[in-house]
This record gives sequence, C-alpha cells and structure tokens, in this order.
Amino acid sequence: MSAGPALWTAAEAAVSTGGSAAAPWTAGGVSIDTRTLRTGDLFVAIKGPHFDGHAFVADALARGAVAALVSRVPRDIPADAPLLLVDDTMRALEDLGRAARARSVARIIGVTGSVGKTGVKEALRTVLSAQAPTVANAGNLNNHWGLPLSLARMPRSIAFGVFEMGMNHPGELDALTRLARPHVAVITTVEAVHKEFFASTEAIADAKAEIFVGIEPGGVAVLNRDSPQFSRLAAAAGGYVGTVVGFGRHRQAMVRLLTVETDDKGSRVRASAAGETLDYRLNVSGAHWVSNSLCVLATVMAAGADVRAAAAGLARFTVPRGRGRRSVVTTAEGAFEIIDDSYNASPVSMAAAFEVLGRAEPGPGGRRLAMLGDMLELGDDSRDLHVALAGPLRENGIDLVFTAGTAMAHLAAALPASMRGGHAVDSAALVPLVTAAVRPGDVVTVKGSAGSRMGLIVEALLALTGDEAGASPVKRVVNGG
Repeated sequence: MSAGPALWTAAEAAVSTGGSAAAPWTAGGVSIDTRTLRTGDLFVAIKGPHFDGHAFVADALARGAVAALVSRVPRDIPADAPLLLVDDTMRALEDLGRAARARSVARIIGVTGSVGKTGVKEALRTVLSAQAPTVANAGNLNNHWGLPLSLARMPRSIAFGVFEMGMNHPGELDALTRLARPHVAVITTVEAVHKEFFASTEAIADAKAEIFVGIEPGGVAVLNRDSPQFSRLAAAAGGYVGTVVGFGRHRQAMVRLLTVETDDKGSRVRASAAGETLDYRLNVSGAHWVSNSLCVLATVMAAGADVRAAAAGLARFTVPRGRGRRSVVTTAEGAFEIIDDSYNASPVSMAAAFEVLGRAEPGPGGRRLAMLGDMLELGDDSRDLHVALAGPLRENGIDLVFTAGTAMAHLAAALPASMRGGHAVDSAALVPLVTAAVRPGDVVTVKGSAGSRMGLIVEALLALTGDEAGASPVKRVVNGG
C-alpha cells in the first residue's frame, strides 16, 4: 500500500513512459535509492557510472516498493514481481517528470545562479509554504537526474513548485529548463566559478541564460540588478519572457534595498517592492543573505504570491546544512560555535564566509578559525585565486587558518606564519589537527568545494566531547548563517 496520496498508478506510469506494467499498483512516491526508499514508492532502476539500479530491485521490493521501473528483468526476483518494463530507465524517469509537469496546475519557479541558488530555493520553500501547498527539490537534486526525479515526485495538487537547476557546462540548463518549463526563471548572480569549463564570466552568463529557453509564454525573469552581467542576461531573456524583475541596491531595481542594519546573527532590512516599503528580519548572517532575501521577494512577486507575508516569513528561515548553518557544541571545558559552510566554495562565496566569520563574536579566550578545503573547477587561475584568499582572511580578522588539499597549500604558503593553523593533504588528514586546536570560545568556519569533503571536519567537531569519559556533547543548532 502507498505511504501517501496516490502519485502514480501503473496505468498512468505506463502511458507516460511507453512501458508495460504486468499488474496494477499505486505509488505514493518515486525513489532511485534503496537507502532512502519509503514504503509505497516506485523504485526506478537507474544505471549510473558506478552502480546499476537493477542490482537493487529485489532489495527495493523487500523494503516496501510497490513496483520497480526496469529496462530488463533481474534474475533474483520472483516471476510475478510488480515491474514496469521500459526501453531506457533514465529516459523513463524524464518521461515521468515531463508528465508530472504537464498535469500540474502549479506556478513553477526555476532557480539557478553561480552562488546562492540552494539558499534562495530553500527560502522560497519556507515563505511560499506558509501561503499555499509548495514543493521544492530536496537537497541538491538539481542535475540531469535530480530534476526529473524531483518533478516526478511533485504532488498533483500544489500551488507552487520551486526547482533548483545546476550546471557547470554549456548546454546543461537548456535540457533542464525545457523539462521544468518554469513560469518564473531566477538567476541569483553570475560569478567566475566553473572557470575550468568556461573562457570568461560572459560565457558563464550565456550558459545561465539557457534557463530562459524553456520558460512558459508570458513568463518572468528575476535577475540581480547589481550584477555586471545584468544587461547581458536581460537581453538574452528578452526573446523569451514577458517581464524582467530586477532586485538589488540599484535605483532601477523593482525590489530594492533601502537600508540594512547588521549584527553577528543577522540583519534588519528595509526594502521597496514595486514601491511598497517592507521591513523584515533575517536571522542569517552576511550581506549575501540580504541579497538573497531581495531575490526571494522579487520571485514571490513574480509568482503572484503575497510579498508582504513573504517578507515577514523570512524571519523563520534557517539555512540548510552545509550552507552556513550555525551550531554550538558544548564540551566538558566549555562551548564553541561551528559555522558549517562545507557544501561548496568559490572565491566569491569564500569572501562572504570570511565576512560572516569576521562579524562573529568569539567567547572569552576564543578565536576566529577558518578550516578550508580546495575550491575546484577554477582552471588555470586556481593557484592565484587560492592565494588571493589571504587578503580577505586578514581583513576580516581571522586568527588561524587550517587548510586541506593541493590548491589550498598555495594559500597556506601565502599566509603570515601567525595565521597558519596547519595544513594536510586532504580533509581526513586535517581532522586530528583541527580537533586538537579548537577550544572553548572559538568560532569555527568550515568551507570547501563538495569534492574537498570538508563535511568530515564538521562531523569531527560536532563529535567532540572534551572529556576522556566519552560523554555525549551537547549540540544546539542556532538560527543563523
């Protein structure tokens, strides 16, 4: 039996994918991973670079999947197993996503950008869910298989769907946006990231502008009015959208920052949205979150929702894990704070993280510590961009810097000796250095590209007990970023 409301019947799924179902079933969800599969899900056996989902069909059915979508019948399942047989399971997943999008009456919002897209997506989920039924893709399910999976999971009756779209090569967003067909296309900002795959920032902007290709007729583009790439993006949008909504400090921004008062835990913001003055609180730290909040309000306006209610709702937003979430760990000796920004990194997001750490107030005897992993996909400029981090680290009063990885070794060498906390070949090797160094009163930022696996550092710090008896630490997540 399905764990939730009917999402797919065997007949609907067969028509959508061109497959054949031997028996009737009703699924309440869609899964491609047996580790997170829930009772009542349809399991899709995707063949990836490392694993073939067909090897896990028997396990999926044993865990409560109502059926499995396969391109061949595995040998280790009963002859009467509930299967949906298709020619290609990846294409079938896309077909499910396309069919779910076609039957939906929701306003669809597509979000991309060099930085900030996940935070904006999650903030939109928070403020729109308070107004009407809303879904958004989970975590970072934003690529060629994550987006169709997210669309295939979209309930029949929702008002808003918010879907992050990621890319690091030209052409990727074109396919994603044609699948999602957004009513509102959001580009948070364009920065010099993924430089390994692009000749210039302008080329990155052109790739981001692919999101407009799939927009619904009369759709709206939401763009950062402060970005040097605004005019280029607006021109690219012109052939596809009905309206361009700008946000930022610029006097011509439709959603414009008027004033901001900051503290180490967040900001008090006054903004103008199409001439209406809004006052709201952000309980997340950093100037980048002020910009993100303006993007959220511009998107809410473009989607036809209540902007004033959304502004008030931003006070309830907490940042996702790995993207600036703050936690206090209490040990036998005292407490220290972790700012977990470990999910990803670029030069611009590193600078933003250092600004947040610089505003943080350590406790008695505490210090500001930065634990940094390699920034990836920076191409030939990687060495220089890592070395350049030394400037903002000094300017923000960071006391000690711990580094992991080949590229970060260049930063370590560029730092004054007094700021060098330690260097290791990778995050795993850095763990003993940072756990030995942290002390009560410290505020610790952990950041690096996803491939640097700096989440290992966060896990090790959260696990510190500070006593030989092995008592459990007290972990308190605070509303901040």
